[in-house]
Amino acid sequence: MSQKIDGGITANAQLRPVAPAKTTPAGDSPARPVEAADSLRLTGEATNLQALQRELSNAPAIDNARVQAVREALENGSYRINPEVIAQRMLDLDQQLLA
Repeated sequence: MSQKIDGGITANAQLRPVAPAKTTPAGDSPARPVEAADSLRLTGEATNLQALQRELSNAPAIDNARVQAVREALENGSYRINPEVIAQRMLDLDQQLLA
């Protein structure tokens, strides 16, 4: 069985109260760090997705040169739409999403 993890709390989630941390009186031994019982290991795909996310976050959202070129082509009437190319790119994208 798989569940989607989206950060929200579902109706069947159970919340348990957390006991307050115990403090030691002054002069006792210092608190030791808590060791985690679970470990996390990312798959190669997750690592690749993280790298892609970093790369995309540094890229500009808009290619201003491309926008200007399309704007000029629209204004002077030289912009042409090729429905075959559009259809092929849509099919290519569909194949990428299925992979």
